[in-house]
Amino acid sequence: MSRVKPWRELRREPIADCRVFQVEKSVAESPVDGEAHDYFRITSADWVQIIPITAAGEVVMVRQYRHGSQSIVLEIPGGLIDPGEDPAVAAARECLEETGYRASRVERLGDLNPNPAIHNHRLHSYFAYGVEKAGEIQNTATEQTEVELVPLERVPALLREGAIDHILVAATLWRFLNEQR
Repeated sequence: MSRVKPWRELRREPIADCRVFQVEKSVAESPVDGEAHDYFRITSADWVQIIPITAAGEVVMVRQYRHGSQSIVLEIPGGLIDPGEDPAVAAARECLEETGYRASRVERLGDLNPNPAIHNHRLHSYFAYGVEKAGEIQNTATEQTEVELVPLERVPALLREGAIDHILVAATLWRFLNEQR
């Protein structure tokens, strides 16, 4: 039995609203010494991502610029879940918006906490076989994406080589590859 105990939150206050996430300060009481300590947390709506796979066995991936790393990265489609939206519906919507490919039936892989030290939300992951081109990419002014079709058998090498290095994307792809064995 674990001796680790939860901390009691005494109060929280908003620090910054950054459009797609917020930063808040949490003051929590230590179960060890009873003292109050400040912690900072990133809050957000839950996220979703999807591994869309064509009938030809190609993963429909997205190449885009990411401001955090200031680099162009290779990812799977994903984004924020709208308020009240079912995560599976959000996964299919993000796939269509970011790639122009329609996922008629999505299957759940599971969910993860992106970083429990500082995040409060979950990442819900899905996959879909037999996705089909149904339209054009629906980018907004703040995003620019390009579709890249990657043979599924090539994905493990791209992960090992670091060509796919977004940790949440990598975790979802490795989970998928492991469960499909």
